[in-house]
Amino acid sequence: QVQLVESGGGLVQPGGSLRLSCAASGIIFSIGATGWYRQAPGKERELVAGISDNGITNSVDSVKGRFTISRDNAKRTSYLQMNSLKPEDTAVYYCNAEVYSGSGRGDYWGQGTQVTVSS
Repeated sequence: QVQLVESGGGLVQPGGSLRLSCAASGIIFSIGATGWYRQAPGKERELVAGISDNGITNSVDSVKGRFTISRDNAKRTSYLQMNSLKPEDTAVYYCNAEVYSGSGRGDYWGQGTQVTVSS
């Protein structure tokens, strides 16, 4: 069974940094596009940044220049490096991945990790 497990969230002061990780496990043939989403209280889940299987990235305007998405295919892990964090970045962050496994193609989500930016 394929699972995505996030880590790296926590409490940080404005201007600080965090690095989120999303590790995939299970019988996996390959991983396609992956993305990081976030959901703040009372708001809809939004895409923060995405990366294709060949490394092409995109991100929402509000995080450009501050957040960087990357992936390590050998480790089956994606990362979201978050710098210059702002209080409005506070949310639960979720990773998402297109995974090709013994069950075929599937779209998987992690359990979420809380990021709180506050002084």
